[in-house]
Amino acid sequence: MAWLLLAAAIVSEVLATTALKLSDGLTRWGWTAVVAVGYLASFLLLAWALKLRMPVGIAYAVWAGTGTAAIALIGAMFLGENMNLVKAAGIALIITGVAVLNLAGAH
Repeated sequence: MAWLLLAAAIVSEVLATTALKLSDGLTRWGWTAVVAVGYLASFLLLAWALKLRMPVGIAYAVWAGTGTAAIALIGAMFLGENMNLVKAAGIALIITGVAVLNLAGAH
């Protein structure tokens, strides 16, 4: 159950961050509302996952790393941001780092 809550927290955070870009500096009220609700939901879901005894280091690494990689990909695919080999390598390193932390936490 903790992993499902964490996954929902990640989705909520990614939606909120995408809406943050679309809010044009929090001047577009509809997108600003999505930002506020999304971040609030994300933190609540993350807190509930931690309450179920998910280790904080693992939870935060997965939440932050997955969110960062997802936002970088969304920016490149849908928001007109550039992607190059160095950025792609950075995303791969983030994913690798999260995987290593998870493997280390399993023992």
